[in-house]
Parts: sequence; C-alpha cells; structure tokens
Amino acid sequence: MTACPILLIDDDEDIRLSAQQALELRGHTVTAFARADRALDRLGPQFPGVVVSDIRMPRMDGLQFLEAALALDPDQPVILITGHGDVPLAVEALNKGAYDFIEKPFSMDHLGQSILRAAEKRRMTLELRAMTSDSPPDDPLDGQLLGRAPAVVELRRKVRATAETDLDVLIVGQTGTGKELVARSIHGLSDRRDKPFVAINLAALPAASLEAELFGHTAGAFPGAIRARTGRLEHARGGTVYLDEIGSTPLSVQVKLLRTLKDRAIEPLGSSDRVDLNVRFIASTRDALEGLVQTGQFRDDLLYRLNPVTLRLPALRERPEDVPRLFQHFVSLAARRYRRDPITVAPERLMQVSGLDWPGNLRELKSAADRHVLGIDSDLPGSDTIGQSLADQIDRFEKQVLCASLSANDGNLKATYESLGLSRKTLYEKMQKHGLRRDDFGD
Repeated sequence: MTACPILLIDDDEDIRLSAQQALELRGHTVTAFARADRALDRLGPQFPGVVVSDIRMPRMDGLQFLEAALALDPDQPVILITGHGDVPLAVEALNKGAYDFIEKPFSMDHLGQSILRAAEKRRMTLELRAMTSDSPPDDPLDGQLLGRAPAVVELRRKVRATAETDLDVLIVGQTGTGKELVARSIHGLSDRRDKPFVAINLAALPAASLEAELFGHTAGAFPGAIRARTGRLEHARGGTVYLDEIGSTPLSVQVKLLRTLKDRAIEPLGSSDRVDLNVRFIASTRDALEGLVQTGQFRDDLLYRLNPVTLRLPALRERPEDVPRLFQHFVSLAARRYRRDPITVAPERLMQVSGLDWPGNLRELKSAADRHVLGIDSDLPGSDTIGQSLADQIDRFEKQVLCASLSANDGNLKATYESLGLSRKTLYEKMQKHGLRRDDFGD
C-alpha cells in the first residue's frame, strides 16, 4: 500500500488517536491536530498528501477549514467526517469542493479506500503541475524519451552510452513503443548528427524491388531500368541507416545486407564498382529475431552482425506511472498542432488513462490525446463522467440500474421493486425522478 502524508483533524481525542493509529498501521504518515486552524500552516501547493477533518469543531469548523484550505490550493483533497445529522451539511461541502464525506460511525476500510483515491488524485495533480512547468529538463534526452519509470531511465542511459560509439544497434519493441524515436535519438547524440538519417521500412517496400531500392542500380541492369538510380543506403553515406522491421527482409536480400555490414560498402545492381558507405546501421524488430532464426526465416550470422548492442523498449503497460505525463505531453503537442489554446488535462482524466492497457503503446496514446484536444474522446471508458459531481454520478448510476432492472423484468413493476429491495412507493418516486415510464420497458 502506498504511503501518504495525512493531516488528521478532530477535536475528539479518542477518535483522533484511534484513527491516527489505524492509518499509521496502514503505512501512512499521520500528523494529528485538535484544532483545524493549526493545520493550515502545513498546507499549500506543494503539500503532497490528503486532509481528513471532522465537521463539528470549536473555533474553526470543518466547512470554514475547507474554505481556507482550498484558498491555499483549490486542488487539495479534503475528506470530511460527519455525524448523521450533518449529512446535508456534508453534501453542501461537496458542492464547495470537498473530495468526499464519510458518515460516523465509519469503518477504517471505508476511510482507507477514500484516502487512497484522494492520494492518487493528489499525486496526479502534482505530477501535472510538474509537467506543465516552464522549467527545461535537466537532461535534453529527457525531452525526447519521456518517462521516469526505471526501464526508461535505464534506456536513456544506454542510448547516451551507445551514441558515443559507432556500434550497430538492434532495437526490439512492440508496435508503437517508439523504436524510430530511439534510433533518431542515437543519431542525434552521435558524431554523425550532421550527416543524413535514412529510415527504411523494409516491410513496406515491394519484395521484387527491395534489392534495387536498397543498393541502387545502373542503367539497363534489368528490364525497365532506363536510368541509373542511387540506392537508399548510398544516400546515407557518412550518416545513419535505420532498417525498420528487419525481420521481414527476404533471405536473398539478407545475404547482401550481411556483406554490406561486414564491408561497409555496396555494389549497385549491374555494376562491379564498389561504393564505400561509412554508415552506422540501426535495425528494429517487433519480435525477437532468435525465433525467426530457429524457423529458418532469418540468418543467424546477420543477427550477430546487427546486435553488438540490443536495446529493448518497454511496453506502455509496463510503465503505467509514465502514462499521465505522456498523455499531457501529447495533448500539449496536439493543441499547438491544431491551433487550440493550451489544455491542462484534469487529474480525473489522467487517473483514467493511467488505468488502461494501451496495447498500441505510445502511438495509441498519442491518438487518444489528439481526440481529447478535438473533443471526440468519448470512447474512453467513463469519459462522460469527467467533471461531474459525486451526486450527479450517483444519480446516473441509479438510473442505469433502474433501467436495467425494468428491462430485465419487461416493465413489471412488482418484479422490479422486489428484485431491487425497494417498496412500490420508492420505485415510483425514483422512476418519476429519472423520467422513466413503465411502457418504455414492457412489450
């Protein structure tokens, strides 16, 4: 369980001590106060935790404290503890910005879950502020390979170390993980940065013309070769060649690639003249090439030539802590691209996107950010509840349950109120409240 700094405010000493001990046993750091005004000095935009406060207290009550706390930071999560008679007061507090209210007597599990949700929202809020600050990253590479997950920090270290050498590189990663971005980063940090970076998607080139595309040809080298053509590898002389989807290369072309990597030179089709390249090769693949070697689809000697350095890129689901930062980054880029005003993503939305798997990785997340900027991202689960109050979300859920039960019972009211554990009168009142008619669910 993630530890969270908590300010606990209650003038009842027994309740205060009991709650403090229970929360500390759950791993939280708790600072307790008998008076609400004394807790205000601990609050502000940098406070990383959650506040739990009673409502009925002398000098400064919970509502007065809530107003003062939100004046210091409008995004500060404040959970209010209320007696049974104070529920209307607590609902009023929700409308004024309280995060949640819990009615006495309460279970520590209930309070603990509310605190965890509030702490996650607070973490997202502070993360969002850090993302949108104007301060440049300490390391320029941080602005290219975004993320704070250990796997990404290690990846940046390897990219920097690899860029200082002239070794060839094999990049392994799922679709959308940023393989070309890593390749360009290596090139941009290397001594070859002022020379060409030539990206070649081997899976996208027709197999029949792949050899000519890569190595070039002389006039008359084959039927239809009217003029000589310089191959893409030669265009990269002095720079970097990025071979994307290397595993899709036909075996016949693999033979020539192997010799090219060995000699750093090519012979265009139809020519016996050697063309020196002086290039660095960076190849990428979605799947480990060892499997293709075992099935005879890829040469083992070419694999050994390609991978003096292998960089493995983590999937987005392996670093969920980076998703909020990346989403905000892509939203900011999309807002500029579509000439929209700067957009700050709500913490609730960041919590939502961080809980998804993103099988398309960075590419899918970027597309979702584009849709968010354009206002067409309602396909994200729960996106239509963002910004709604707790009361609105409860009403929405209640209506959904009523509709589902009425549909399941073909509009039979007796079966519906019995299955829901309601009285007939209560069911009528709720149907009237939500504008539901029996005829809409019957035959």
